[in-house]
Amino acid sequence: MPVRRFAFGRAEEARHPDSMRAALSEFVATFIFVFAGEGSVLALGKLYQDTSPASGLVAVAVAHALALFAAVAISINISGGHVNPAVTFGALAGGRISVLRAVFYWVAQLLGAVVASLLLRLTTDGMRPVGFVVASGVGVWHALLLEIVMTFGLVYTVYATAIDPKRGNLGTIAPLAIGFIAGANILAGGPFDGASMNPARAFGPALVGWRWRYHWIFWVGPFVGATIAGLMYEILLIPAESPLQHQPLAPEDY
Repeated sequence: MPVRRFAFGRAEEARHPDSMRAALSEFVATFIFVFAGEGSVLALGKLYQDTSPASGLVAVAVAHALALFAAVAISINISGGHVNPAVTFGALAGGRISVLRAVFYWVAQLLGAVVASLLLRLTTDGMRPVGFVVASGVGVWHALLLEIVMTFGLVYTVYATAIDPKRGNLGTIAPLAIGFIAGANILAGGPFDGASMNPARAFGPALVGWRWRYHWIFWVGPFVGATIAGLMYEILLIPAESPLQHQPLAPEDY
């Protein structure tokens, strides 16, 4: 089955109010997610000297799951609830959004993450954001593969619950399902590389905290995993569409 037609986007799309609203929605949603997610890590560091026990991992996973649930829920009707450059890239690879709209989303998501990280540093009296690091004893390529696999699961869940035109009533639980898979992946991969799955979530704290070691893993891994998930779902699981249907979806069609 052919993949949906790839579209660059029309020039007027850049000036359309819907594009501005969608970008603003992605900015706010990503801000909320990163502030709560990174904030949970800093809070554990403030409360406990040793944040490595299982209880700390569970707390961080739950915080991310709840924050992502809320972030997707408040933006899904406006922008599709991506809250993640990798999710946007997966939708782009599958032909669900245009290149132009994807660029808008990426800029908004990265800005939201940076602003959240800056405000966290300000409100915590200068605590340096932790971001993501590859744990001692974990190989670089192992961490990269882990990011690919975890992001594949995340984006596949997004496709199945929020993008698939056959989702029906399942779309109402999309934010919950997306939050759950993110939290579960953090429980599985957190001890190894932090389980980013989201380049914006990694970029904001890395910039503000100036921690760049192996940062490329948290871009390449999620983008590869998202591409595989998007193409696989489009090619194998979404029914063939007529040529008249081969148009990128607007946010309200998600």
